[in-house]
Amino acid sequence: MLKIDVVSPVGLDAVKRSSSAPRLETLNGRTIGEVWNGVFKGDLTFPVIRKLLQQRFPSIKIVPYTEFPHTTGSDHPAQQRERARLIADLAREKGCHAVISGNGA
Repeated sequence: MLKIDVVSPVGLDAVKRSSSAPRLETLNGRTIGEVWNGVFKGDLTFPVIRKLLQQRFPSIKIVPYTEFPHTTGSDHPAQQRERARLIADLAREKGCHAVISGNGA
């Protein structure tokens, strides 16, 4: 009988997972930031998402992705952590209750 070893392509978790912030009960009266990493046509998708959210939640305020920094294709962990801290600080400064940090396929 032939024995075959199989290795999972999924890999191991590299970082400890933490819990997410609780969901907001409503987006009415809330400020939401759009955070874009410069890939997958956020310049096309965010305006559509923004319009649909404003139709559903008339008193929502949206801080557009253009008010947050982004650098396409940065895989350097230290730069990613620093950018994440900067974005979080800016989101707090702009009064964001939440951010949309990804969209696409």
